[in-house]
Amino acid sequence: MRIRKNKFVLLFVVYLPVLFFFIFTIFPFLWTFITSLKPSGELFTSNFKILPVEPTLQNYFNLFKNTDFLHNMINSFVVALSTCIISLFISLLAAYAFSRYNFKGKYFFMTAFLTINMFPAVLLLIPLYSIFRQVGLLYSHLGLTIAYSTFTVPFSVWLLTGYLNGLPVSLEEAALIDGCSRFQSFLRIILPLTIPGVISTGIYIFITAWNEFTFAVMFTNQATRTIPVALQAFNGEYVIQWGLLTAGGVLTSIPIVLIFLIVQKQLVQGLTAGAVKG
Repeated sequence: MRIRKNKFVLLFVVYLPVLFFFIFTIFPFLWTFITSLKPSGELFTSNFKILPVEPTLQNYFNLFKNTDFLHNMINSFVVALSTCIISLFISLLAAYAFSRYNFKGKYFFMTAFLTINMFPAVLLLIPLYSIFRQVGLLYSHLGLTIAYSTFTVPFSVWLLTGYLNGLPVSLEEAALIDGCSRFQSFLRIILPLTIPGVISTGIYIFITAWNEFTFAVMFTNQATRTIPVALQAFNGEYVIQWGLLTAGGVLTSIPIVLIFLIVQKQLVQGLTAGAVKG
């Protein structure tokens, strides 16, 4: 009797809530994928059916044939990868300084980094637009990369600082005793140990830059337009091109899913680092 009661409680307390949450989470993506396989005749009809009667890949062919979506994907990849590399380089060096050195104003700067994330990024639009126009970076990949770095670097510094604080200082001290310089100890000892944290932070930066819309619509033109702006163009004033919009949404999700599948082990290690102290 007790075993049945435990199974009953486990079913309603654990399994059913997890199943509901899974369905709630996966449903929008599944609906987008199903819609992308429907021909235009099935999208605009009174005889609505959930599954496509005649599934087709025509929406995907039209997306690449009739639009610049492939060029937009390349733009997004270039900007997201550049933002990831630049932000990680700056954040890792800053986090190491905050973690290993005591200097005047340390806690002030750390608090300032945290405070920056309290304000909406839209406040930076006008100042950045004016600066980029004066220095010739407006509507360029570099300009958009710098704009993204303004809000990815502060949060990344906090993430990496917390990760570095969990690494024992004795490892570097042992390396220094063996004759390594501070830079060599960082490069040979600390950096390999921070790979899980760097990967998890890099994924955050990449996804943020990949999905960002506000800065992209302000700092890009036809030549440098990224995916979020390109998808928004399918949403017209009178007509919404559902076939192209859903096909583009599916293709936009594929790189992120692949990244998670490739680095999921390192990602879990980075997110759980410091959770258990021995």
